[in-house]
Amino acid sequence: MQIGNNSLSREKPLQAEGHRAALIAGFSGWALVAFDFFLVVFSLTAIAEDFHRTDKDIALSIALTLGFRPVGAFIFGLIADRYGRRLPLIINLVFYSAIEVLSGLAPNYATFLVFRALFGIGMGGQWGVGASLTMEKVPARLRGVLSGVLQEGYAVGYLLAAGCYFFIFPRWGWRPMFFLGGFPVLLAAYVLFYVKESEVWKKTRHETWGQLGRGIASNWKLFIYLVLLMTMMNFVSHGTQDMYPTLLKRQWGFSPRKVAAVTAFSMVGAIVGGLAFGLLSDRFGRRRSMILALLCALAVIPLWAFSPSLALLVTGGFLMQFMVQGAWGIIPAHLSELAPDSVRGFLPGFAYQCGVLLAGSVAYIEALFAQRMSYATAMALTAVTVFTGAIIMTALGRERRGIHFGGHLAPSSSPAEPALVSE
Repeated sequence: MQIGNNSLSREKPLQAEGHRAALIAGFSGWALVAFDFFLVVFSLTAIAEDFHRTDKDIALSIALTLGFRPVGAFIFGLIADRYGRRLPLIINLVFYSAIEVLSGLAPNYATFLVFRALFGIGMGGQWGVGASLTMEKVPARLRGVLSGVLQEGYAVGYLLAAGCYFFIFPRWGWRPMFFLGGFPVLLAAYVLFYVKESEVWKKTRHETWGQLGRGIASNWKLFIYLVLLMTMMNFVSHGTQDMYPTLLKRQWGFSPRKVAAVTAFSMVGAIVGGLAFGLLSDRFGRRRSMILALLCALAVIPLWAFSPSLALLVTGGFLMQFMVQGAWGIIPAHLSELAPDSVRGFLPGFAYQCGVLLAGSVAYIEALFAQRMSYATAMALTAVTVFTGAIIMTALGRERRGIHFGGHLAPSSSPAEPALVSE
């Protein structure tokens, strides 16, 4: 199976220049879009009451956001491969911040659904562009651990949303929280003035839309595999996160502040796990590290879902997200290394968001099952199924750990830096 035109290089790596500013931009953009997304997760029951709807109806808005993410990845990914990484990143930041503010002003349920669909377009465009820019700039030897840093912007966004819910919601309700979603505009200014364009993109870009289209089409086998992998990985993350605050409210009877505190602590585990397994992947490989994290997550399910005490519940939440986001922390590096240089802005991001589309109904499914059984049972059964599927898909794939982007084939390679680029 052809998996890309990347290769090792004896030349000076192109990606090392200006990687700190790119990492800050990629991390912050992913953190802020996750913050905006998880505001709905935390305030789901309050939004439902305000619009006189059921939990299931508002969970549908989450599925709608996830479902429109491939649209954003398609649009912004094509622009990123044709015109560079910076321009679509700036446009994306301005777009999704405006939509988030408008979500807080929605007068009714139907309007809210429209805004959440539009927000999905912005959210879908953020990851692929930010990840390609960042991974093309960071040093290859640190790509795994810095991938963990980048990806755990998502957990930091969850943590920020929990803090916002803890301090703002009890006093002013859910709408003012969404007004804070305008802050990414400031990050767009940072990208404009401080982040340089990717040298890898400059060296390997397609000169015409036709060339770009043919480059994408030639990697259709890789694309199918990445979609299947990311479908299972999104089932893993959204299946353990999106309805977890609702579980704490409905099954444990927690107050808003207690929900925020427990979920915030679980996100601390996510951040630590993402960094730990990202670092591990630089030494032992991307797939092995992901599979180890997912196997450990399987073992944690009983503690996570059926804890008999608050202390064990908190411990289970921490360990679950340590493992889940441990596996996820490797994804930006793994997908970027598999993708060819000239379509790295489009292929990983679009495959990722197609996976989101296929897995985006998981919150709705869990809420539906919870009408017939407990939230804990519904989420535990879901977790067992999706973890198993993710392990299988990860094991079936390939990896290209440590390759240098934008280079030429080296005459020899070490086990950590395989020269082979196709099979």
